[in-house]
Amino acid sequence: MADQTPREINPFLRQLLELGPPIAFFVIYLRLRDQVFTWGGVEYSGFIVATIIFVPIMLIAMGILWKLTGQLSRLQIFTAVIVVFFGALTWWFNDERFFKMKTTLVYGFFATLLGIGLVQGKSYLAYVLSDALPLKPEAWMTLTRRLMLAFIALAVANEIIWRTMSTDLWVKIETFGFPIALFAFLWFQFASLGAFEDEGGQGDKS
Repeated sequence: MADQTPREINPFLRQLLELGPPIAFFVIYLRLRDQVFTWGGVEYSGFIVATIIFVPIMLIAMGILWKLTGQLSRLQIFTAVIVVFFGALTWWFNDERFFKMKTTLVYGFFATLLGIGLVQGKSYLAYVLSDALPLKPEAWMTLTRRLMLAFIALAVANEIIWRTMSTDLWVKIETFGFPIALFAFLWFQFASLGAFEDEGGQGDKS
C-alpha cells in the first residue's frame, strides 16, 4: 500500500519530465526536417523520423515520473496511449497526418469528458483540482464549462492549422502555441473566479 502513495518530487524535475519530450520532439524535428531517411526501401521524411524518436522519449519520461512519484493520472495514461497509437499509424502508413490528428482527438476527448460531467450536473475538473484550488461549487461548474469550450476551440484550431498551414508552423504551434494559450486561459479563469484571492483569504483567516 505504501508503494501506491503518491510521492512529491522537485517541481522543476516534474516540469522537465512532462514538458521535456514535446520540446525534444521540436528540437529533433528542426534538425531532421530537411532530410529523408530510407529504411527497408521506404523513404521517411524528417517529421516521420522525429515522431518515431519522440514516442520512446515520452514513454521513458513517463516511466521515470511514475518511478519517482508512484503515480500517473488517467489523463496522462490516455495521452500516452493516443501518442503511441497515432505514432505507430504515422510510421506504418508513412503519413504525418495521423500524428497531427492525435492533438485534435486528445483535446476532443477532454472536452467530451468534461461535457459528460456537466450533463450529469458534475464537475470532473473539481475532482482533480479541488484539493489545490479553493473554489465554490458554482465556480467549478463555470470553470468546467469554459474549459470544455476552450478544448473544443483548440481541437478545431488544430484541425484548421494542420490542414491549411505548413508542417513547420504546426510543430511550433503544437509545441508552444497550444500549451501557452491553455496556460494563459486557465490563469485568467482562476484569477477571474477568485481562486487566488480565496486562497489568500483562507490563509489570512487561519
